[in-house]
Amino acid sequence: MKFSLRLNNNLPVDQYVALAQAAETAGFDQFWVSNDLFLRSAPVILTAVALVTQRIEIGTCILNPYTINPAEITMLSATLDEMSNGRFNLGLSSGAGEFLKWVGIAPEKPVTAVYETVRAVNRLLIGKRITPTRDDFLNWTDEAYLRFPALRRVPIYIGGLSPNMLRLIGRVGDGGLPLLLPPEHYETVITYIREGLKQAGRDESWIDIAACVWCSISDDRAAAEDALREKIAYYGHALSPLIWDRLGLTRTDFDPVEQAVVVENDVEKAKSLVTDAMLQIGIVGTAQDLITRLEKLVALGVKHISLGPPLGPDPLAAVQVIGREVLPHFRRPL
Repeated sequence: MKFSLRLNNNLPVDQYVALAQAAETAGFDQFWVSNDLFLRSAPVILTAVALVTQRIEIGTCILNPYTINPAEITMLSATLDEMSNGRFNLGLSSGAGEFLKWVGIAPEKPVTAVYETVRAVNRLLIGKRITPTRDDFLNWTDEAYLRFPALRRVPIYIGGLSPNMLRLIGRVGDGGLPLLLPPEHYETVITYIREGLKQAGRDESWIDIAACVWCSISDDRAAAEDALREKIAYYGHALSPLIWDRLGLTRTDFDPVEQAVVVENDVEKAKSLVTDAMLQIGIVGTAQDLITRLEKLVALGVKHISLGPPLGPDPLAAVQVIGREVLPHFRRPL
């Protein structure tokens, strides 16, 4: 069983250094950092992390080809892989339209954009040039090629929320980062991923599907709930209808929350508007509560569990507890 950590890019850089070192000591396999707009830069954070770790893989979750040109995505992928001695994974998708609108971007043809970016990055990293496709999202010339030898072709994990992006994971991804909010949402997303695998004539064993869940772990349940409420307040309105439907919610339910957190910048008010139904997005409680919910995923065939923010009111303590109690539970000999 593989385990990874995912963190938002809202913390001071030195905290990621400490968290990555703790994750490596605890036995986590991967360490991912998001690159959400107007927060800290994930590539810079991961550079700092690469310098203080030796084994754990690092990755972006996610970059998008609208705010970062695919040429630059290739450049930073090759450079971070070199910096980390072959430990970098590229997390890629189209980005959330709710956040891209802040900078006047309407992500047109998102699946095409991600597909062509995957194709371009793969070719550039193995020393090949880009030839235009019929969709021409990139519309590059024959002079588009990498001017230095990459260490290897970096694995690409595609982030997926919508059915078509989930299918793309199966079609062209080395891995997938599907959000499972709630965790039982895996049954829905794996169906679409398998459709993509079938379309491309690929086998499920070829890709690493990281079942991405949110959790907030602490013996203080009220504090754990408060930490999760903050994440839901910030991101809930940007999720997929697939997730809202699973929770019995709609986009409209999140409108007051979005108004409070994005427009008014009143986090406490936004948290107060997060309902019990919204809290079902993640897992709240003790390490044993986390184990109980994750066992259901394992029973469904999940082989890689990715634990995401907030982790808990004290993320470092949560990582240590998960490493001490949760990882050994799932890795013990049968």
